[in-house]
Amino acid sequence: MATLELDSTSTPTAVRPLDISQFRHTPSYCEENVYLLCKKLCTSGVADADGSDLHVVFISNEKKQVPLWHQKASHRADGVILWDYHVICIQRKKESHSSPLVWDLDSSLHCPSPLASYVSETIRPSFQLFADFQRFFRVVHAPIFLRSFASDRRHMKDSLGNWTAKPPAYGPIVAEVQFQSLKRYWLSYSVVQFCSDMLSTPANFSYAFADGTVHNLNEYMEVIAADVVSNVGSDSIIAVRSHKLGIVVNETQLEEFFSLDDL
Repeated sequence: MATLELDSTSTPTAVRPLDISQFRHTPSYCEENVYLLCKKLCTSGVADADGSDLHVVFISNEKKQVPLWHQKASHRADGVILWDYHVICIQRKKESHSSPLVWDLDSSLHCPSPLASYVSETIRPSFQLFADFQRFFRVVHAPIFLRSFASDRRHMKDSLGNWTAKPPAYGPIVAEVQFQSLKRYWLSYSVVQFCSDMLSTPANFSYAFADGTVHNLNEYMEVIAADVVSNVGSDSIIAVRSHKLGIVVNETQLEEFFSLDDL
């Protein structure tokens, strides 16, 4: 079993060793895998406790067909596969000497990998692709993502309601509570109605203390060329740290964004 540590020649960043088996991973549920990975990195001390050095990155395009190399799910020798979307975590420590790291549990590359190596080996921007296969990247600040993301896994069911891939054993992820939402909830809810709903459907109890959002994965998955920022700079950092859906960058802007001094 591989350990999460980097060769001293590949990056100056020291990463506390973690056994990869410590991360929960469900095939075909990359967004949830990354959600849990971010939480694990925060609680283990590998990342800042609040996740401020982590970013969740959704990779997709209008056609929902993005080629990525060195993927474990591939049956080819080069590991290339065509995903409708993929999700990774990129860590950029605040220290100026640190190199960004990519956490991708679906990759056969070393985990974590330096961003430059990951881009070169997995995204391969030098590889000539048709326009329909261009990759775009939605960059979301992890602290916002961990509070706002929700998925009831509806996208993993076919027209008959059957699972297209076995779901995780744990329950669906619900957006965390927001004070104003909770206040409005109580003001509009009678005690009698609340008790009735909770007793009739126990699962409602967990939803009652969320902000009402049980599924917004589709918002994150919409990664299109029209949303790509015109340039990467300090405004991009502000947008990522204040907007639920962050920003969208293209292949050439991804490394540029994570090299910004103020990030």
